[in-house]
Amino acid sequence: MPNIKRLDSKQSDFPAALEALLAFEGAQEAHVENTVAAILADVRQRGDAAVLEYTRRFDRLDAGDAPDMAALTISRAELDAALAALPPERRAALEAAAERIRHFHARQMQTGWQYTEADGTLLGQKVTPIQRVGLYVPGGKAAYPSSVLMNAIPARVAGVDELIMTVPTPDGEKNPLVFAAAALAGVDRVFAVGGAQAIAALAFGTQSVPRVDKIVGPGNAYVACAKRRVFGMVGIDMVAGPSEILVVADGSANPDWVAMDLFSQAEHDELAQSILISPDAACLDAVHASMEKLLPAMPRRAVILAALENRGAFIATRDLTEAVDIANRVAPEHLELALEDADAWVDQIRNAGAIFIGHYTSESLGDYCAGPNHVLPTSGSARFSSPLGVYDFQKRSSLIRVSQAGAQALGKIAATLADGEGLPAHACSARCRLTGEGA
Repeated sequence: MPNIKRLDSKQSDFPAALEALLAFEGAQEAHVENTVAAILADVRQRGDAAVLEYTRRFDRLDAGDAPDMAALTISRAELDAALAALPPERRAALEAAAERIRHFHARQMQTGWQYTEADGTLLGQKVTPIQRVGLYVPGGKAAYPSSVLMNAIPARVAGVDELIMTVPTPDGEKNPLVFAAAALAGVDRVFAVGGAQAIAALAFGTQSVPRVDKIVGPGNAYVACAKRRVFGMVGIDMVAGPSEILVVADGSANPDWVAMDLFSQAEHDELAQSILISPDAACLDAVHASMEKLLPAMPRRAVILAALENRGAFIATRDLTEAVDIANRVAPEHLELALEDADAWVDQIRNAGAIFIGHYTSESLGDYCAGPNHVLPTSGSARFSSPLGVYDFQKRSSLIRVSQAGAQALGKIAATLADGEGLPAHACSARCRLTGEGA
């Protein structure tokens, strides 16, 4: 049964205990960094040949499985066939989720704007979609079709011209649900490549894999390290840490529901974090009892138990105000308000990737089909970061058209400031327009 940490905000050592609970070393081990650096350099130099070599080695494919890049290219016909072969109930669920995700993200579209000043000077902003995006999707048995929908659909809504997906097929195992999701979401090209070599191929381009402008999607430590290293040459969505859930509950919460919600994130991996905060000691005890009752039936109970004991916690607080204050300090990826009057507390939340309001709003609904994106900031980055959205696939350019009259006023201001900064060419450039003559 879970030996989960118990913290109490009234204890003098609580701030230090909370800090220790939230501490997570995001830096990669040296061997991961060195391995990824070597792969990136090799793929950049040798292209397809290096991608094939690493794919055979790490995904355990022999030359017969991957004699060339054509063998690692998933055709549109294969994607469409995977969608057509889905059992009706599963296809209907996938389509319903896709439609809800598309409907939600359509509301995020940003458009350009401009205005004209009295002297005829025009100022504004032009919004354009990114041209080509790479989507990394984990593959094999641990495959996530929901990740395909959550990353590809906002890109399509934004108007991205081309979407390139990479997905590993370890031991040659292909996940038809991932391919079906790719067909449904409108992915253009798919390569059966994973790991740091896939990130390298997307970032640098190879003879077969086109270079993209931005890379999105989750992955293991090697993928995360590779994304961090190529950032700047291409854009990335984020470098995500382990999954997190924080539940603020009161005595009205169903302890079985709360326990299962905490399990839902703990089952991801042993480093996932599940935290329950409540001013009601009876609530904490009831949820712990539910955990003991429900855990034996969980297929992934070993992972859940390890996560709960590694990084899980129950936190007792003086009142709900303090509970919400602590939640804001944690800035969790997923925040559930399992409260009798949950709506009344939403305005008090400053830092959370997604806020799940009320007893019927399980975090798992957000993972699959509610509509908002499940790609969320982790490790406290919700203090300054946001969920993935259409805006991540759009970019903005400033529009400036200065009239002749406007140049007279702006030129004087700019020249004065340039002189003050010791940049005479800047000042001269601005003053040229004052007289209409050369420098």
